[in-house]
Amino acid sequence: MSLSRRKTLALIGGGIVVAASASAGTFLATRTPERALSPWEDAGDYEDPRLFALSYALLAPNPHNRQPWLVELTEGTSFLLHRDKTRSLPHTDPYQRQIFVGLGCFIELMAVAASLQKKRAEIKLFPEGPDGPIAFVQLQDGGATDPLSEHIMNRRSCKEPFETTPVPKNLAQKLVPYGQVILDSETVAVLKELTWDAWLTEMNTHRALKESVDLMRFGKSEINANPDGIDLGGPFLESLMLAGILTREGQLDPASSGFQEGVKIYREMLAATPAYISMTTEGNARSDQIAAGRRWLRLNLETTALGLALHPVSQALQEYEEMKTHYADAHRILANPGETVQMLGRLGYGPTIPRTPRWPLETRILNG
Repeated sequence: MSLSRRKTLALIGGGIVVAASASAGTFLATRTPERALSPWEDAGDYEDPRLFALSYALLAPNPHNRQPWLVELTEGTSFLLHRDKTRSLPHTDPYQRQIFVGLGCFIELMAVAASLQKKRAEIKLFPEGPDGPIAFVQLQDGGATDPLSEHIMNRRSCKEPFETTPVPKNLAQKLVPYGQVILDSETVAVLKELTWDAWLTEMNTHRALKESVDLMRFGKSEINANPDGIDLGGPFLESLMLAGILTREGQLDPASSGFQEGVKIYREMLAATPAYISMTTEGNARSDQIAAGRRWLRLNLETTALGLALHPVSQALQEYEEMKTHYADAHRILANPGETVQMLGRLGYGPTIPRTPRWPLETRILNG
């Protein structure tokens, strides 16, 4: 698909050239969605110990940044955690497994943050049965500060190419309590191919692709208005939007230049992966999924502490018809019979990346 002259202003030497005017320069210099990022600045700025802990918890990683948590404050220092059922991913996560892993991340980050105030989180899962609240949480005095708490604000999921530098074995050994660390070049090559094939399958399954595209937020205004989903912002991407190269329609069209550029970028990112880590559970009950999420959150903080980058690549673990072959391959490679692979991540040295947009805490409190 050829580009018009106006669109070709775009890509010269891998960079972007925008119309040379002061107004364009000012526009690109102000593309940070401050409102959508304000929850990061507000974290910890609450007297109520529940709100203090929850203001950090909402920064937790979660699938497609759906932020599927709602909180009901109850008496004293307790609260109920609910799942926001409007934030499911029915096509790529039809059994809500990934959503519950994300809720586990939220629960663990809440507990880690509570420890900053010497609070201990007593957590009871499904206090009213499987169809009720996810957890009842009571914050008790007398907890010790979790050593991983100092890394909360620097934690990221790094969706960028990693350096070719191998992950040192002594650092990999520190991650063994969290999952299976894969360093050998042969298995790494197999997983590169698996994650690439699985990603392509998702991109070529229209309903799965549309689910993602519908959740894309294009540019500062959309991100500020809906700080969930997949944020596409910053000067580079907004330059592509200005040039008409990056559009919602184009992301649904495999023949479009924007789609093809995305394929190229993603392939380069997956290829730049020196190691992986996988996380399995013996069962696949909701409690197993939540436990996996809690472990993943701690892994993410641990990798941050070690100066490593972590990026979940979960397409091959998704449970819909077109992904069955990749799902089976992932379990054959990474799990023992009967186990479920809950998470698979790229591991290496990556660049510093921006914070991810979040809804303000007040929008997640049912009775605040």
